[in-house]
Amino acid sequence: MPLRLAPTLRDRLAATDRPLAGMWLCTGSPLVAEIVAGGEPDWVLIDMEHSPLTLESVLAQLQAIAPYATTPVVRVPANDPVTLKQVLDLGAQTVLVPMVSSAEEARAAVAAVRYPPRGIRGVGSALARSARWNRVEGYLADADQYTSVFVQIETVAGVEAAAEIAAVDGVDGVFVGPSDLAASMGLLGQQSHPDVVAAVHRALRAVQDAGNSVGVNAFDPALARKYTAAGARFVLVAADVAVLARASEAVSAEWAGSAAATQESY
Repeated sequence: MPLRLAPTLRDRLAATDRPLAGMWLCTGSPLVAEIVAGGEPDWVLIDMEHSPLTLESVLAQLQAIAPYATTPVVRVPANDPVTLKQVLDLGAQTVLVPMVSSAEEARAAVAAVRYPPRGIRGVGSALARSARWNRVEGYLADADQYTSVFVQIETVAGVEAAAEIAAVDGVDGVFVGPSDLAASMGLLGQQSHPDVVAAVHRALRAVQDAGNSVGVNAFDPALARKYTAAGARFVLVAADVAVLARASEAVSAEWAGSAAATQESY
């Protein structure tokens, strides 16, 4: 029984000429994942690197997102072939590998998501959601069509090697992370520092010149627009936890002020 799997982020980028805007999913809650997916961002990032996620919670979020048009991307905690194999078997179709600073590391990430002889991914599709328990005809032969790997540049060394990383066969795109990049430049917490912004722009240009898709994390709307104007094809512009934090603060501030004004009127 042939089943149609969802488009990967690579497919979404190939089908549009506008930047794709996405949100982080950091709570680990499938309910929050479903609420965000229902808002129809172009893509969402299920973050295993800095969030309290297990394989079970990643699976639950993938299932919660599945009915919606948004494209899920799973960021694994490290460039580890075992974790990548497990996440792919859960049914993740697009993965993001953090802290890639060289072409060699990029090649290792690609190898981890491909079956032999092109890579080293372990074969367990008959037992896994990825192939819908062998309901996807020809999954093993066609797995490269259903899976997509993006790598993340987050260091000075990564920026310097951006062109070589982007040129690695099988890398479907490069995502620039200004937070860790700022830290590697001795500018911890200063993602908007001119030197950090300049380094991001260097990475954007290098990846584009190599003929690949490039994206960036930018919660500052003005900075996000500058990066998309400079060629960023996919951006993360918000996070579930940040949206909830700022909205709850705004509600508290409004009603605390309103209560104080009411008390003063008596």
